[in-house]
Amino acid sequence: MNKELLLKNLRNIPDFPIPGIQFKDVTSLFKNPECLREMDNALYEMYKEKGITKIVGIESRGFVMASSLAVKLNAGFVPIRKPGKLPAETISETYGKEYGRDTIEIHKDAIDENDVVLIHDDLLATGGTMLAAYHLVKKLNPKRVMINFIIELEGLKGRETFPADAEIECLLTLEGK
Repeated sequence: MNKELLLKNLRNIPDFPIPGIQFKDVTSLFKNPECLREMDNALYEMYKEKGITKIVGIESRGFVMASSLAVKLNAGFVPIRKPGKLPAETISETYGKEYGRDTIEIHKDAIDENDVVLIHDDLLATGGTMLAAYHLVKKLNPKRVMINFIIELEGLKGRETFPADAEIECLLTLEGK
């Protein structure tokens, strides 16, 4: 994977969404076909032999690579969304994040005990959103759960919020906060 290409095209937005946050904007990677292809191919290589049956994408930036990878792996795509956005029966999880509280939901019938699941999102910062997603998926009792991010901000120590046996991989690891 061409990490230099991705880093060169990653946009940093200071003080978004609140003062003090250095937002890593992956939409600048999504709009560049070379970057999109690099990420897509790298994700496929990471997970092609893992037997994944469902890929869960977290609203909304997590949808982009999760759905693309689902197609390549011949797996289903499952969205995790904000409350009131999914039409069938859901379960939810409320969590804290670096600038407030939020809730996410998943369809109750989206995953079963035969599924091998990869949960994908764009960024691991403090870990709140993904940890909530991880708890939601685990409630549905799949065989195995893996976690993936495009970017991890090591300085925020989000990885430390997960159980020691959580399988977490990232395409890019940055020191930033």
